[in-house]
Amino acid sequence: MATTTRLKDKYVSEIVPALKEKFQFKSVMQVPKITKIVINKGIGAAVADKKLIDTGVEELTLIAGQKAVATMSKKAISNFKLRENMPIGVKVTLRGDKMYEFLDRLTTVALPRVRDFKGISDKGFDGRGNYTLGVKEQIIFPEISIDKVSKISGMDITFVTTANTDAEAYALLQQMGMPFANSKK
Repeated sequence: MATTTRLKDKYVSEIVPALKEKFQFKSVMQVPKITKIVINKGIGAAVADKKLIDTGVEELTLIAGQKAVATMSKKAISNFKLRENMPIGVKVTLRGDKMYEFLDRLTTVALPRVRDFKGISDKGFDGRGNYTLGVKEQIIFPEISIDKVSKISGMDITFVTTANTDAEAYALLQQMGMPFANSKK
């Protein structure tokens, strides 16, 4: 028997009807949904120290629950001592149940652990219904042991949705439990 995540069940039973009514969608298929979550971590210091990429892959794999991959540079930039195809970051793309599990852990466990947390900004929307959130410290995730961290680094978390407007995406993410600071959209 296949198990579904708590957040996926909530999406199907509560969020879809609420958004359908709010935006007057004619069909359930028009209701926006999250298609994927991309976690990206740029490691600029990896130009000098190659071990930082391995550490970044390990940390992101622990956080996401899925194997992370190194991202390579596209251009050579001599001022930064950067050559083409050098590893300069780490990313992981989550879909399906792993995506819902990560979103659930992010909203219920990780974000409340941020120091002086007053909610996340609603300025990260791109105009096409996608949202990007910047996290300053990887230690907010309980999977990361503070003792083993050599350098505190941040990451970008991008939520790709099927929403047509930022207002639809905002309503979807807010219903999913994202703690926005000023709820006005």
